[in-house]
Formats: sequence, C-alpha cells, structure tokens
Amino acid sequence: MARIAGVNIPTNKRVEIALQYIHGIGAKKASEICEKVGIARERRVNELSDAEVIQIRETIDGDYIVEGDLRRSVAMNIKRLMDLGNYRGLRHRRGLPVRGQNTHNNARTRKGPAKPIAGKKK
Repeated sequence: MARIAGVNIPTNKRVEIALQYIHGIGAKKASEICEKVGIARERRVNELSDAEVIQIRETIDGDYIVEGDLRRSVAMNIKRLMDLGNYRGLRHRRGLPVRGQNTHNNARTRKGPAKPIAGKKK
C-alpha cells in the first residue's frame, strides 16, 4: 500500500482516483499530478514502481497544500472570521449556514437534529 502525504492510498484503484483520497486533491489536481510526473491515468497504484511513488510524493509536497496544512489553514481562516465578529464569523459561531441558504425549512446538516419545542402545535 502506497503512503503519500500521510494517507494510505488504495492499491487496486487507478492512480488518478487513488490520489483523490488525499484531502485537498480532487479530480483536476490528480490529473495534473499524473501529467507532471508522466504516469498514464489508467495505470493502477500497485503497478507503480517505488521511484514513481517517490516522484508523486515530491510533486505533491512541493506544489500543493494538502492534509494537515490545508485543514489548519481552513480552520485559521474560520477562526479569523469569528474573531473579527463579521456576519460570516457569527454564522460559523452559531452553527448556521454561512452562504445565505434558507434556514426556515432546511439546513438540518448545519443545525443538527430537530429539537422539539413544547406547546408549538396550534
């Protein structure tokens, strides 16, 4: 099993798909990495040599922000908004949707499970 950026990527999948298991790498960045290293997208991870895995690892470390560093920077950005006390920071603090979505009916993912209110029925 290949280990890249602290993540064990699955060996039986194509390289382009397996790279997407790393936080911060999606379909576009995975195809860019394959192109830079010169690996065909159809090849499987278990077909890669150790040198190619090292080459992929170096490309990701040098050119992309992934895993812990990315999570840390996102958390710091959210913390900065909350410290400023602007609208987006207040929405993060209250656990409500940040990007203008409706909260009357939906937003259960962000608000959590529904809490019953006593005496609400009429």
